[in-house]
Amino acid sequence: MPFIIAIVTLAGHIALLLWGTRMVQTGIQRAFGPSLRSFLGRALNNRMKAFLSGMGVTAILQSSTATGLMASGFAAEGLVALVPALAVMLGANVGSTLIVQVLSFDVAAASPALILLGVLMFRRTQNPQVHDLGRVFIGLGFMLLALHQLLEVLTQYAGTPAFSAVLSAISTTPLLSLLLAAALTWAAHSSVAVVLLVMSLSAQGLIDPYQAFALTLGANLGTAINPVVEGQSGNDLSAKRLPIGNLITRIIGVLAALALLSPITSLMMQIESDGARLVANFHTAFNLVVAVVFMPLLTPFANALVRLMPQRIDESDPGQPRYLDPSAKETPVVALQAAAREVLRLVDVLEEMLAGTKSALTSTDRRALSELRQKDNVLDRLNTAVKRYLTSIDPEEFSDSDRRRLDEILLFSTGLEHAGDVLDQNVLPHLAKRLRRGMTFSKEGQLELNGLLDRLSTNLRTAAALFMSQDERVARMLADEKIVFRRAERDGTNAHFKRLRNGDVDTAESTSLHLDLLRDFKQINSHLVAATAYPVLERQGELLQSRTIHQSAADPVQN
Repeated sequence: MPFIIAIVTLAGHIALLLWGTRMVQTGIQRAFGPSLRSFLGRALNNRMKAFLSGMGVTAILQSSTATGLMASGFAAEGLVALVPALAVMLGANVGSTLIVQVLSFDVAAASPALILLGVLMFRRTQNPQVHDLGRVFIGLGFMLLALHQLLEVLTQYAGTPAFSAVLSAISTTPLLSLLLAAALTWAAHSSVAVVLLVMSLSAQGLIDPYQAFALTLGANLGTAINPVVEGQSGNDLSAKRLPIGNLITRIIGVLAALALLSPITSLMMQIESDGARLVANFHTAFNLVVAVVFMPLLTPFANALVRLMPQRIDESDPGQPRYLDPSAKETPVVALQAAAREVLRLVDVLEEMLAGTKSALTSTDRRALSELRQKDNVLDRLNTAVKRYLTSIDPEEFSDSDRRRLDEILLFSTGLEHAGDVLDQNVLPHLAKRLRRGMTFSKEGQLELNGLLDRLSTNLRTAAALFMSQDERVARMLADEKIVFRRAERDGTNAHFKRLRNGDVDTAESTSLHLDLLRDFKQINSHLVAATAYPVLERQGELLQSRTIHQSAADPVQN
């Protein structure tokens, strides 16, 4: 019975450690995730800057897995070369060791203060960033508390026969210890938590340094598995080059360290005697040595990965560009035509999204909403491919008319992508809420929403025709459509307030949702008009800078 209580207590403290680690990671990602992703994307122009950026971002995020998934996304989209992306991963592996270095010292006394500070910040809900940072401090406090409690439990039960038998069973061979730690790290999604657990065992003398180092190597191996499993999916192995390349560097490093583990252990013990510090120092040293060894070899290593995992174009993938011929970039006018043809594919995808939205107004199939979100991902991928294709052409090759057409293509492609974002981020959540609450629209409301969606589809086709023809008459016709959507929003608002004044509470919630959809449809239409009609009208001098009528003092007074 005491052994069972000990195991449950130990498991509870380990769970608290994992939860604290997760709170730190998610808090940082919510507070700074988009900024860190942008920073990482800007820093990937050479291997040394990429290495330092990967180390810094991971030190902040406390998750080399998160950094790896971001870098994998950049590499899969072609936004960064493979060499600097591999350097990011080497830096990320070093960055993940920094928190272990800090927590290897006796800082458990700071736990209550961190939790208190975190709770006070967490309650500041009016400031989202302070709220998320409060989550980080609570997580740090939980981690320190869990480590302190782990040490107490391990000290209390260290001498029991059952506990000694468990440790002996996993210490029979270094390879078993390595594989056990790798599996635990993969399952926990955190090498930090596993290394901290190993550090606690070593601090109490429950495992010798040799076994502790083998477990630490397993944690380093396990953390490289997650980006391979959770990264880009599909049949194109080129999207897996970065995570697989990172896993290969870890495997080579782990095998080399495992072969030299005895002399490494002797050397490390001469430098440091404290068990916790020994594990932290070995963890950092291992990742630094792997980085130093592989940094000069990244170019041939990346070339080998490209040869082993060539890009395989899936013609059935709707997000795969079909008309962006690289050879056409030698003749800019041909490249512009190819890009324009590719942008028309965005029109087709957005029209499918509008048709799916119309069906979702009455449908009860939640999977349909998920499929519509996948179409928005297709829009994003195609828009990114068009922009990357056009911006890779030497601007000196363009004439003035070519530059104007380039701007028209980029503006229309971006407008379509923004319209898709409105559907994905605004309309679909509203429709999901309708499903959750079982709401239905009135017959009149349903007809109005269907009519506006039909009108949006027509306007989308008109915008596509205008994109190709640049006809001034079509531009005026499309611009006038804004009046229709403004009037629909105004009339819908008036009808909503009329129902509320009449005490019709049954339809109050559905009419509120109706108004939200009207505003979203109006915004989609505005993106279409701004991306096609306005540029044409502005060139013709027919676009007012404001709808507000200004009258100067010099103007005659109108009777």
